[in-house]
Amino acid sequence: MSKKNSPKIGHNKNSFLSTPVEHVDITSFDARKIIDSMEKMSFTSRDTAKASKIFNEMLLDKDCSIFLTLAGSTSAAGCMNLYSDLIKYNMIDAVVATGASIIDMDFFEALGFKHYQGSQFQDDAELRNNYIDRIYDTYIDEEELQRCDKTICDIANSLEPKTYTSREFIKEIGKYLKKNAKKKSSLIETAYDNDVPIFCPAFTDSSAGFGLVMHQEQNPKKHITIDSIREFRELTEIKLKSKQSGLLMIGGGVPKNFVQDTVVCAELLGKKVDMHKYAIQITVADARDGACSSSTLKEASSWGKVDLAKEQMVFAEATSVIPLIASDAYHRGNWKNREKRKYQRLF
Repeated sequence: MSKKNSPKIGHNKNSFLSTPVEHVDITSFDARKIIDSMEKMSFTSRDTAKASKIFNEMLLDKDCSIFLTLAGSTSAAGCMNLYSDLIKYNMIDAVVATGASIIDMDFFEALGFKHYQGSQFQDDAELRNNYIDRIYDTYIDEEELQRCDKTICDIANSLEPKTYTSREFIKEIGKYLKKNAKKKSSLIETAYDNDVPIFCPAFTDSSAGFGLVMHQEQNPKKHITIDSIREFRELTEIKLKSKQSGLLMIGGGVPKNFVQDTVVCAELLGKKVDMHKYAIQITVADARDGACSSSTLKEASSWGKVDLAKEQMVFAEATSVIPLIASDAYHRGNWKNREKRKYQRLF
């Protein structure tokens, strides 16, 4: 997103930012009957039901650690509370996400800002004149986003100058939010409260990057920096501690590849580990260009990353199906007897 000096703001800004996105509450409705019905259907409905079944198997497997990966903008689009609830109700043991999902969306709202319903057909030049950023049909106030950047800089300025993994820095953000959050129960704060680590392997591709650049500019000789190599080793340590592992992946890209690569990394370190036993990916990416946002799950099996016995691709826009899968799992209640891993304490 552009960080140029603000253009002249027009009189329509408030009208553009008038209808906040409301985040879905998976505890408020019971999707079990819908999922059970979809299991008897075909196409994406049956795939979604199969994915729900695999997720519930992960929750029942006492040896299975569950990783949530986030790419794309589903948090801004209404799934923010859903992901926090997956942690709150002990259905997730570690998170791997894009920096934008964690900072530009989750941290942004924790500071008291909002995402707004808009239109994908709006004139973008007019939005720019009002200093509004667009994510498809969702709007963000760019001035508020820059305040988010500045807050990241302030947090960095308060820390001891040294190298941090994104996990360590996000933990510090969680500590900051415990005292300063305008909106409670963000993903970052909920993860902090439950000792669930959050990794952002492409951390600087977000407001975190802008904030940390500002921090280093202000502190040219003594500043913090992000060690992405060490965080790869940390994530691999979690895989090594897990007897079995399962992946719930929203989108693909770097977070998906990062968590899958822990199997290969462990093997290169001379450690014996199993492939990820369970894997679900919800994506609109296509396999025809040879990619599917970092390969299909079956292709990942050829690399020794994912076991084929319990894998399911769901080709759907995630905001349309992940609320059903998460609500189904919440109401079936398999999470109630899961042991909390508290992997943050490993480090």
